[in-house]
Amino acid sequence: MSALGALAGAAVSGIWKAAAIVLAAVLLLVASSSGTGWWLAADDRDAARAALAQEQGISAQLRTSISEQNRAIDGMAKATLAAQERGAAAQAAAAAKGKKYDAALVQVAGARATTCDEAMPAVRLLLEGVR
Repeated sequence: MSALGALAGAAVSGIWKAAAIVLAAVLLLVASSSGTGWWLAADDRDAARAALAQEQGISAQLRTSISEQNRAIDGMAKATLAAQERGAAAQAAAAAKGKKYDAALVQVAGARATTCDEAMPAVRLLLEGVR
C-alpha cells in the first residue's frame, strides 16, 4: 500500500498545487480588477473635483453679477425717488406760479388798450404780479 499511498499522496499534492495556482490566479484577477476600479474611481473623482471647481467659479461670477444688478436696481430706485421728489417740488412751484399768474390776470382783467402806450401799464402790472 505504500505505492498506492504514494500515488494518492501525489494526486492530493497535485490537486492542492492546482488549487493553489487557480486561487493565486483568481486572487491576481481580483486584485487587478480592484486596482483598476480604484484607479477609475480616482480618475472620476478628479474629474468631478475639476467640474466642481469650474461650477463654483461660474457660481461666484453669477453671484457677483447678481450683486452688481442689485446695486444698479437700488441706484435706479434712489434716482427714481429723487426724480419724484423733484417732480413734486416742480409741480408745487408751478402751482404757486400759476396762482400768482391767475392773481395778476385778475388785476388786469378789465384793462382795455388799443395802443402800446395804453397797454404798457397793464403789462407792467402783470409782470410785477408774476414776479
